[in-house]
Amino acid sequence: MNNSSVKLSVIIPVYNEEATILQVIEAVRAVPINKEILVINDGSTDKTGEVLLGQKDITVFNSPINLGKGAAIRIGYKLASGDIVLIQDADLELSPTEYPRLIKPILENKTEVVYGSRFLENNNSVGWSNKVGNFVITNFFNLLYGRHLTDLSTCFKVLKINVAKSLKLTANRFEIEPEITLKLARAGVRILEVPVNYVPRSCAEGKKIKYFKDGLQYLLTLLKGRFAR
Repeated sequence: MNNSSVKLSVIIPVYNEEATILQVIEAVRAVPINKEILVINDGSTDKTGEVLLGQKDITVFNSPINLGKGAAIRIGYKLASGDIVLIQDADLELSPTEYPRLIKPILENKTEVVYGSRFLENNNSVGWSNKVGNFVITNFFNLLYGRHLTDLSTCFKVLKINVAKSLKLTANRFEIEPEITLKLARAGVRILEVPVNYVPRSCAEGKKIKYFKDGLQYLLTLLKGRFAR
């Protein structure tokens, strides 16, 4: 792929992120890559919608109700018009400065899918519950699907647009993460991981995933996906 002619679609699912969303958008804008920014406002009940009003050179989709991260990502995939599509959470745990590293293997035609792994290199900022939860989920996936991933739950899932649009996703909430990965595995798509830096935030700071409840849903999604026709 020609670097200068490629367009990146950046999908930002947002739910009650009035404190950080503009900072995220500015950080994405600052990355020197041809791109479109798609903000999916998933029924926010705070001032996120007001904050997004008047923002130029971005596309905002406002859902009247909270459908979940999975639904927001599926909407983003439908709206995306770039050559490569990338998911960016609205909390800056993962930095847009990583984009050039993430898309490089795709531009070099080494793969169609890149995951930004928080665990390929030693990351002392990751808490033990996050490490243990990711270890269990990712290795359960590896066992079921014969892969060797290190970070199934990463937000940084970077796909060629034709691959993203072919997945036929159905998940509405956080189980979108394992669903994307298991459907790539079932389709025989190679997933290449590259290391990324990670600065986690706490539940008090707005983190929404619940490790036990959502982790159990991840495992059930992987199990059902493995034996589905």
